[in-house]
Amino acid sequence: MDKNFSQILEKEKERQNNSIVLIASENYASKDVREAQGSIFTNKYAEGYPGARYYGGCEYVDQIEELAILRARELFGAEYVNVQPHSGAQANMAVYSALFNSEDLILSLPLDHGGHLTHGSKVNFSGKLYNFSFYEVDRESEQIDYDKLHETAKKNNPKAILSGFTSYPREIDFERIKYICDDTNSLMIVDMAHISGLVAAKLHPDCVRYADVVTSTTHKTLRGPRGGIILVGKDVPNNLGVVAPKSGRVKMISELLDSSIMPGIQGGPLMHVIAGKALAFGEALKPDFKKYCSNIISNAKILADELIKKDYSIISGGTDTHLVLIDLTNKNITGKIAEQRLELAGITTNKNMIPFDKKSPMITSGIRIGTPALTTRGMQKNEMLLIANLIDKVLSNINDDSIILAVKKEVQELCSQFELYPHLT
Repeated sequence: MDKNFSQILEKEKERQNNSIVLIASENYASKDVREAQGSIFTNKYAEGYPGARYYGGCEYVDQIEELAILRARELFGAEYVNVQPHSGAQANMAVYSALFNSEDLILSLPLDHGGHLTHGSKVNFSGKLYNFSFYEVDRESEQIDYDKLHETAKKNNPKAILSGFTSYPREIDFERIKYICDDTNSLMIVDMAHISGLVAAKLHPDCVRYADVVTSTTHKTLRGPRGGIILVGKDVPNNLGVVAPKSGRVKMISELLDSSIMPGIQGGPLMHVIAGKALAFGEALKPDFKKYCSNIISNAKILADELIKKDYSIISGGTDTHLVLIDLTNKNITGKIAEQRLELAGITTNKNMIPFDKKSPMITSGIRIGTPALTTRGMQKNEMLLIANLIDKVLSNINDDSIILAVKKEVQELCSQFELYPHLT
């Protein structure tokens, strides 16, 4: 193997082994999933869909894609699944392209209230190409006010309401959002990227049964490869007036979505990644996956409760999911500084805006922490209590390098008890 590459790879392995990863969107894929991504499926070009490719030699990549689809259908109770999106962002792009014109109004939660860049941020394609307006969390509870959302939807008459978020720590009432969508004749679009594993494990309210279209990543709590997916609970004819050119038949929603992915925004699918998705979906169908997701949630709750005891302001007062959003305003620390100093101690987090944040996205007033990766390593209650204490040590002594170095040693000692890659030498 190339010497320069090997050196960098070894350093990254050491970093992962010796770091407490608290980034809510990160996880550790299994050995099987990683091997699938490094398999010979990477060598096969396969534009199109199973049984309808633009290249020959696709017999076995057809089978692997069909396996991924079959397992995802079972996992989420979906009639339609597209496993080809390269990312969650591209899954969202495909949905917007299939269902919306530039003038159609889409209601979503803004970035500082827990939304994602692809939910209408002005610096993103979504905000540049599509017409987004926003609902917000309540200032006091820092949670979604569904009555207010209903009022906003009635007032604005959106084409769609988008839910599913990146830094919202509470359960989402998808049944209530469906009611609002039906009452306002709006499409219901859900981006469940962060909570897809919890939804699959039936530890978070289901969205697939209610939404018109659901998008997701396949990593995060789902613990698969980096990639995207699109699902439809019940496939129906589209109400956009799109028909087949020759027969005049009204096309199904699934047909619009398939066309939006390929040839719309992508060419050849990444068959090695789709192979990894097939294996990850299979892992998520096993009974122990639910226990894993239950541990994710309990670990997050323990971290939140312990940090509250240490006088940290936790957005919404706690969490129902895998993530905790910390408001550092009362500590007089920016999210940027907190992220930097924690990383020096071997604790990886990310700066994150809080609701009604007055600081920029590159500075922020908060940090976001999550427990999927730590839970995969096997860490439980005692480790969460220790980690909360280590976080507090760093943030309470933000400028004391000696304490930060001491914490780093404690982090390394903790991580040594939960080796990530024992099979890699």
